[in-house]
Amino acid sequence: MATRAPASKPTRELARLIASAKKWLKVLIREFNEDGLKQRAMSLVYTTLLSLAPLLAVSFSILKGFGVHNQIQPFLFELLAPLGEKATELTQTIIAFVENLQVGVLGFVGFLMLFYTVISLIDQIESCFNYIWRITKPRSLYRRFSDYLSVILIGPVLLFSALGIAASMGNNTIVQHLIAMEPLGTLYYLVGMVLPYILTVAAFTFIYSFIPNTQVKLRPALIGGISAGLTWKTTGFLFAAFMANSAQYSAVYSGFAVILLSMIWLYISWLILLLGGVVAFHSQFPHYLNYSSRRPHLSLLSQERLSLVLMVLIGRHHSHGGSACTLKDLADAVNLPWEPVADLLECLKHSGFLVAVNDDVKTYLIAQDTDTILLSDIVGAVRNFGDSLQLSLPIPNNPTLVDYLSKLADSPALALDNKTLRDFLETVSDNPTAVKLKV
Repeated sequence: MATRAPASKPTRELARLIASAKKWLKVLIREFNEDGLKQRAMSLVYTTLLSLAPLLAVSFSILKGFGVHNQIQPFLFELLAPLGEKATELTQTIIAFVENLQVGVLGFVGFLMLFYTVISLIDQIESCFNYIWRITKPRSLYRRFSDYLSVILIGPVLLFSALGIAASMGNNTIVQHLIAMEPLGTLYYLVGMVLPYILTVAAFTFIYSFIPNTQVKLRPALIGGISAGLTWKTTGFLFAAFMANSAQYSAVYSGFAVILLSMIWLYISWLILLLGGVVAFHSQFPHYLNYSSRRPHLSLLSQERLSLVLMVLIGRHHSHGGSACTLKDLADAVNLPWEPVADLLECLKHSGFLVAVNDDVKTYLIAQDTDTILLSDIVGAVRNFGDSLQLSLPIPNNPTLVDYLSKLADSPALALDNKTLRDFLETVSDNPTAVKLKV
């Protein structure tokens, strides 16, 4: 019988790349559908429409003080370039509106409200990225104002100053002489073509590094920035081609066409930014690519078993004099995403078995002597964790059934004693009464 020849190394590499691409595509589709990124992108579009004018007004006022405010128009035009001919009209309208906005006459309260509107946009963006990075605790109020204001005040000055220097270099006499020499002229032309891509990737990388309320490594942020930046530029070319052939939209929507298409482009841009954040997160935590869902739904039995495993891991670490166990280490040890592990740890913490010594990085220690912790108490804590409600249920006036329901908490198998539903139905009274049960 003939044996199949082993695949060559290039074939194996190609198969590995295809499998990796399928895995990434599956994750992006899952995050888009299951985790509601499309709804979050829509909410950012709405917030952007409310905050765009105040953001530009604040930036324009700051840039005007440094004498680089003239660079905001070409930057805004580059941002709206995929809108085609409508980009010029929309850019001029926005610039005229910002120039007519007199920040100085707003007063102190009006100026604070202007800044609050700008900060709320960044706060909304942080909320979306914290969700992607599985972070439940946002920045403190002090850090929000300090970090956000530093970006709002310093970021535009550095960005537009760099753009102004790059634009003025072409008018310098020495630079013009150098450009006339080959291959420096070709190199200058190539740099001019590549520079917009570099700036776009750098902007996306900075967002992925700064916005999430956690430590993001440079390499994952750069991977996310490259993927999102190149996707954004490519999508911009495709959207511009679509705009060139969409004269019928102007005929149908008249003056509203530019508003409609601008909102569509804003939605696409925000969606690309959020999906790039997904790429950055899974680049830093690649084992998350292997999970079938973001948040697996564990059965009650699985939760009980997992709680015992977590207590054993933390208790063994504690008995050997080790440091506190972090949420990440515990989740990796049981090969589960953070969310279900974090829920059970909070349950055990709420029940008094664990104590969190550092809420920022989620580290846990045993709160009691291990001799005093009963395994049955751990399982009972998981089983009874949640809101305790008094529900009035229409239970038939049958003492046997009520007695069985009261024993469910101790041992379901023994309490029900292989009774079937028919066994109960045969003893049901015709006059049900409302019995209050604590669930």
